[in-house]
Amino acid sequence: MSLNDIFFHFPGLAHIHCVFPLRDCDLPQDSDACAGGNLSFEVNDEPQRVRCMRNRLLNRYKAFGLQRLCDAHQVHGSELVFLDQQSLGQDTLVDAQLAATAADGLATGHAGLGLFIKTADCQPVLICDNTGRFLLALHVGWRGNAANFIAKAIASFCRHYALQAKDLLAVRGPSLGPDKAEFVNFQREWPDSFSPWFDAQSRTMDLWGLTRHQLTQAGLNPRHIFGLDLCTASNSQCFSYRRDKVCGRQGGIIWRQSQTN
Repeated sequence: MSLNDIFFHFPGLAHIHCVFPLRDCDLPQDSDACAGGNLSFEVNDEPQRVRCMRNRLLNRYKAFGLQRLCDAHQVHGSELVFLDQQSLGQDTLVDAQLAATAADGLATGHAGLGLFIKTADCQPVLICDNTGRFLLALHVGWRGNAANFIAKAIASFCRHYALQAKDLLAVRGPSLGPDKAEFVNFQREWPDSFSPWFDAQSRTMDLWGLTRHQLTQAGLNPRHIFGLDLCTASNSQCFSYRRDKVCGRQGGIIWRQSQTN
């Protein structure tokens, strides 16, 4: 396990692993905006370097049952993809067809499959049911909050796997903190119903608090909602679009370890 990764376990679910890889500030960076462990193929980085970083992740957590990573083309939309055996290719690193699919949510019931959300200020929200059998990973940018993507995805997830929202657990990874989430055009970008989370004086949004509220409204027990209150824009160990504009991507990964491992 790397010192630059945050490793999280839901209480009582030791076979469910959540990892939030951070930027390695000890690596040479110079003027390279993607140095330090960029994990996205969709930014201006060398594909081979990204592939190397992803392979390092796979090797690092192989002993914890991680067999492959799956991510999608994130577009700040509300599409949720359910990953079954038929939808997966043979590539052990990333499925090319899935990577080209526009989606901001991934769900699976397969062990060893790492659902990977790429971020550089947006919130990676990782979810599982209380048996640890089914997993959901969401990319929640502010547009996702404004459209209440969380509620839509949870309803679809529960319907697909015959679950109840009250039996879900969620953790929010590193993302833009309340004092850095400035919205100078709040009136134009957000419906009035979101004003309770907006500070008019500082012109900032408490996106952390809003996400917690939306998870609760979606049916989760507040005691089952966890948050890693690490602000990406305030921490040099994180890539941050708000801070740097041009940058790489870290993320959040959730997978289920087979009980036979």
